[in-house]
Amino acid sequence: MPLDHYVTLGRSGLRVSPFALGAMTFGEDPGAAGSSVEESEQILATYLDLGGNFIDTANFYTNGHSEKILGDWFAARPGRRERVVLASKFFGNLFPGDPNGGGAGRSSIIAQLDETLRRLRTDYLDLYWLHNWDRNTPVEETMRTLDDLVRAGKIRYLGFSNTPGWVTAQAQTMALLKGWTPLIALQVEYSLLARTVEGELAPLALDQGMALVPWSPLRNGFLSGKYRRGAEVSDSARSSFVGSPSQQEFTVIDAVAEVADEVGATSAAVALAWLRARQGTVVPIVGARRVTHLQDNLTALEVTLTPEHLRMLDEVSAPDLNYPAPLNGEVRGMLQFAGATVDGEPSTVYPPLTQSTVRY
Repeated sequence: MPLDHYVTLGRSGLRVSPFALGAMTFGEDPGAAGSSVEESEQILATYLDLGGNFIDTANFYTNGHSEKILGDWFAARPGRRERVVLASKFFGNLFPGDPNGGGAGRSSIIAQLDETLRRLRTDYLDLYWLHNWDRNTPVEETMRTLDDLVRAGKIRYLGFSNTPGWVTAQAQTMALLKGWTPLIALQVEYSLLARTVEGELAPLALDQGMALVPWSPLRNGFLSGKYRRGAEVSDSARSSFVGSPSQQEFTVIDAVAEVADEVGATSAAVALAWLRARQGTVVPIVGARRVTHLQDNLTALEVTLTPEHLRMLDEVSAPDLNYPAPLNGEVRGMLQFAGATVDGEPSTVYPPLTQSTVRY
């Protein structure tokens, strides 16, 4: 499946590539492991030339430099911007000392969007994400403001990132009941080494027809294949920031490497292929500091894992989910009662639940 075999993003008509290009590394901000302008442009051009069309950034990535690099590149190539799905995020405060410089209140959202559009040199965003939950702002204020911006033509679609399930459900229900613009996607941390999203947010997304857009699908590079027991990582500029995998994580890393050897692929490709095999629409964000990193990761589009491989990876990486998720998926007596009448006859309305019907 090449990058130009598009999927619809959640319950919408927005068509995107099966992998998004993450621009968090675009720009050399002090203290960050980013890419030069030249390297960033090469990564972007390579992704687009291969048929990719979904680009993800945020207002505070490399202190705004990421958005500016993207804006300058598209401005120099008339007609290209209209052919891509350009997404950015709001919440981060780029103006220290200004209490309204960030967050999810009406005035701050409008101001942040204006600054983002200026840096991106465009008059609209295809997708605008809430980057984090703003517990100090009523969610109805956030959703109403976003709907106003959609109606004004400055935004086309909405999504949430890093927001609790109950807040996300409240926002989505409110939007549907009031006729406001609903959420079509959730950007979440999700990988073979980070699966707690399966407790609340993944089931919510599946129920509401939202796509999942995983960030850090290789868990800070731990699943890239560069990390092996007893070996030092010498080619990762981020190793000094992220540390080393734990022994439990190495158990998963070893299993991924085993599958990679069997299918003749890289560990990174296997980890990304596993994500794409999850239920619903899952569009991982692939980040890269070098063109070769991007090219290596995109080989995951050629990998199809067998049911046996998926089962092995599922089992070795099974997460410990918070209450009440274990009760909803593992208590056999409760599951059977949910599918039977009080006289013991099978119910024709609610058939017995199984692990497959409650697993996400």
